[in-house]
Amino acid sequence: MLTDAPHDARPADALAAAIADKRAIIGVIGLGYVGLPLALAAAARGFRVLGLDLDATRVAALARGESYIGHIASEEVAAPVRAGRFEATADLARLAEPDALLICVPTPLTLAREPDLSFVEATAGAIARTLRSGQIVVLESTTYPGTTREVLKPRLEASGLTSRRDFFLAFSPEREDPGRGHAAGSIPKVVGGDGPVAQRLAGLLYQALGLRTVPVSTMDTAEAVKLTENIFRAVNIALVNELKTVYAAMGIDIWEVIDAAKTKPFGFMPFYPGPGFGGHCIPVDPLYLTWKAREFGVATRFIELAGEINAGMPAYVVGKLAQALDAQRGRALAGARLLVIGVAYKKGVDDVRESPALKLIDLLEARGAIPVYHDPLVPILPATREHPALAGRRSVPLDAETLAEVDAALIVTDHDGIDWGLVVKHARLVIDTRDACARAGATGAHIVKA
Repeated sequence: MLTDAPHDARPADALAAAIADKRAIIGVIGLGYVGLPLALAAAARGFRVLGLDLDATRVAALARGESYIGHIASEEVAAPVRAGRFEATADLARLAEPDALLICVPTPLTLAREPDLSFVEATAGAIARTLRSGQIVVLESTTYPGTTREVLKPRLEASGLTSRRDFFLAFSPEREDPGRGHAAGSIPKVVGGDGPVAQRLAGLLYQALGLRTVPVSTMDTAEAVKLTENIFRAVNIALVNELKTVYAAMGIDIWEVIDAAKTKPFGFMPFYPGPGFGGHCIPVDPLYLTWKAREFGVATRFIELAGEINAGMPAYVVGKLAQALDAQRGRALAGARLLVIGVAYKKGVDDVRESPALKLIDLLEARGAIPVYHDPLVPILPATREHPALAGRRSVPLDAETLAEVDAALIVTDHDGIDWGLVVKHARLVIDTRDACARAGATGAHIVKA
């Protein structure tokens, strides 16, 4: 029997039994890059899954068995839909049906670059309206330490039910890494619960999904784990981006330096420079901690400096491009026709959230340049809060004719499958922020690393 006095053991024991024999219905709230893979993984393990999303277009696509995420094949959706194990809905009144509710909603920044928990708060309010005894609620959205305890828990308890006694609450951060090809179930799940029973139930749930769990003492600790992972990456990316600018001034190739340094079997981990950073995690998560740290009167100078360095990379790239145009083409940036290759925030994905490519396009247009873009995974730019004017622009073909028409090609995202030899052969000037040409064996005096 599960114990966590004071509480009624019956709801916990009933939920544990339902998870064990897969009678439990799993609800996934938010069917984006995190929620949809999680829902499909649960369905693949034999659970009935109810996916909830307010985007009617998404719900309709899933009902047809279609995927709207590039690295998820439509058949991965169609199979569990046909089998009756996966259903999507926009009806939040159905939140009472699942035994486990996994929250995978966005936690972006406001335009003032502060945490925006409006999606979490709205979801908590919706759950509270239908919350019933015996349900477990797990927040997966990345956020600052204390969010589950201070923001989610009080809103759920406004239902009149009490955590630990009537329902169970936990935090388990998502660890999706789209485009990297990690095998399903290979990434352990960190789990922190509101008390030992919630901890145990959340662990049983994720183990039933075939995941190894890493229990931690509190929900706050679990929230801090995710932030630490991404801050580690942000700081190290900033370091190599700064080294890139220093070594470039010295005539030293940063990629050659890193390739040699990583042969050391201890004390070094390779990170690679680029035109900036993107995605939901690396540009956003560190600011969640710096914001929360102010509440405790603690400065986060190291983290903030890393953010400044990374945020300054697009301007650095534009400067290198302007210098190269002047030196090799004898023309100014104003009026130059440019091809931006890759607008996704990283290779292998169709996600443009916080992508440095969008910032680069804005900067180039502000300088009077005329950029177009090619991205095999992003045929049309979606609306974004930070770059609304770019919405609706379409990818142009990457062919000899297009390359010959532009004054320079700017490589921002090094998707697999792009013919870098073609780019080098037909472009008059290539600005390479990813070392894509050298890695493909394409060389030329008109290639400038930036």
